[in-house]
Amino acid sequence: MQRPFSKIIFPIFFIALILAQRGYAQKNSLQDVVSKPISVNDSLLLIRYLDSVNNVPLYSQKRQRYLDSALTIKPWKASWWQQKAMPLYKQKKYEAGEYFLDSAVKYDTYSYIDYRAFMKCIFQKSYREAIKDFESAKVIIGDGEVMDHTYDFYIGLCYLQLDRFDSAEYYLVKSTDQQRKSMGSHWVHPLDLFYLGIVYYEQEKYSKAIETLDTCLSLYTNFSDAKYYKAMCFARTDKTDEAMAVWKDAAKDYKQGYTINEDNAVYEVYPYQVSAYAYNGADPKQ
Repeated sequence: MQRPFSKIIFPIFFIALILAQRGYAQKNSLQDVVSKPISVNDSLLLIRYLDSVNNVPLYSQKRQRYLDSALTIKPWKASWWQQKAMPLYKQKKYEAGEYFLDSAVKYDTYSYIDYRAFMKCIFQKSYREAIKDFESAKVIIGDGEVMDHTYDFYIGLCYLQLDRFDSAEYYLVKSTDQQRKSMGSHWVHPLDLFYLGIVYYEQEKYSKAIETLDTCLSLYTNFSDAKYYKAMCFARTDKTDEAMAVWKDAAKDYKQGYTINEDNAVYEVYPYQVSAYAYNGADPKQ
């Protein structure tokens, strides 16, 4: 005998209600932990610790200890975990910094998942792990940006560094298209176009690489790295005179400081960033 439809619906609804209430309770439980009140004495201690954090050197152990003291009172404060991690990354102490950055993500995934992805990409060079974090960020946040670049830009850069050129091209094209649609062609970031040009260079699509690097140079006229790889494209196609002319122009711009100008380039060499050695008598055909 067939069960009445209403009798089937009721148990399903009841189970769904229980699961929803359980999820609500878990959410409220987490909120209770995060918003847990602290005593007046602890509040005064926090003021002292945080004042001290701002008055000691960034890379000092004292600063780390003051942050540790603050975290004993509010261990759920994600920004303080990030503040412990950041100077360690800048000192190339990646594993030490990663431990603290993981805690920042644990307590505030929304705010720090893309930041951790960026650190894995640019600092740690852990490209597969960076891709995982950026993919998680896209699910949690959407098509966002971190450190002035789209998530797709960094995913493309990661694939470039993994020699997966088709995937790199897909994501870098997607990033440039996203910027063109939202802001216009003049607001596409030159670094997106630089790395897209590098992808074509690695694929031996030299004409397409030169075209893309020229578009990059229309936005950043003195970009020595873009000129260097444009020279390499000419050299690989036996256009020696053109290669030498562009290479010399790149060397002149490099000496004047026109290279990758990302804020974090003072701490880390970016992928494909050209060193002084390339301009000191090196043969652009090599």
